[in-house]
Amino acid sequence: MMATVVAGIGTSHGPQLKTPPTRWAERGEADRRSSTLEFRGARYTFDELKAARQDFAHECTDDVQAARWEACRHAMDGLGAHLRDAEVDVLVIVSSDHKEVYDDRLLPAFAIYWGDAVDHVPFTPEQLAAMAPGLAEAAHGDVPERTVTRPCRADLARHLIESAAEEGFDVAASRSLPAGRYGNHGIPHGYGFIYQRIVGERSTVPMVPVFINTFYEPNPPSARRCLDFGRALGRALASFPEDLRIGVVASGGLSHFVIDEDLDLAFLTALKAGDEEHLASVPASEMRSGSSELRNWIAVAGIAEETGLSVSSVDYQPCYRTEAGTGNAMGFVTWSPAREETTR
Repeated sequence: MMATVVAGIGTSHGPQLKTPPTRWAERGEADRRSSTLEFRGARYTFDELKAARQDFAHECTDDVQAARWEACRHAMDGLGAHLRDAEVDVLVIVSSDHKEVYDDRLLPAFAIYWGDAVDHVPFTPEQLAAMAPGLAEAAHGDVPERTVTRPCRADLARHLIESAAEEGFDVAASRSLPAGRYGNHGIPHGYGFIYQRIVGERSTVPMVPVFINTFYEPNPPSARRCLDFGRALGRALASFPEDLRIGVVASGGLSHFVIDEDLDLAFLTALKAGDEEHLASVPASEMRSGSSELRNWIAVAGIAEETGLSVSSVDYQPCYRTEAGTGNAMGFVTWSPAREETTR
């Protein structure tokens, strides 16, 4: 018997998903002070961005933000149900590391963790106090109250590393994670969020963490390279010689910290249509800042295409926090073996 990829999900994991909308303005204050707001290949101050775009104040009312928040919560509940219904034995989670683990001493374009387990570690009071306004409360949504050791599938991870190498991907292999920014050798927030919010803190489903350097120059991979990497992972998963039910997860995105609905909606349309040419041609200039995490979704789309999954549901909630259009566009997608497309 061989392994089977039975389900997939894509989910945003931005701070606004873990912070009530009454506090979204705290992150907005950071936006107002920023001089590095990335939008369509250019970098803006807040005032420059505000002058260049339409007025999004109507998206920042209490009623609109509350409705977006509730829709996001409902969508995340649906993602968890999708994985539970599929009865997955293991999760392959593709996400990015915000230099929480890897840094400029070694910043791999692609890395796979192949240890037997990994710690999921809460932040210390000192670490929380040092975070930017609005981030400390959100950080609680990524970690448990006490350290949890989460099981991993070292055998499957090693198979992915070796199979990818045979296809021309020299993937970095981590048997143990570096101490990282917080000095705890723990899994970063893009992975922790999946357990805390999607599958549940008490879940014992093991994972294989796959890292893509989405954010940092000089070596973020191109969209086409991410798609090809995902396809290689899909072939490797299908060739693993054990009767496993595998779930795949894209964690991160969509556009942020400046929301670009045109970018997001074209991207989601391409996902639904299986339009690999569009996915492979997303320019690097559009994948900057938090929007760079589209790379994780492109890789999972490659896995899905290679293993016979197609998009079965899509939800999209652009969660604005300032009148200049800053915020986090939240995307929630499921992939299923059958082509039963619905849009929540």
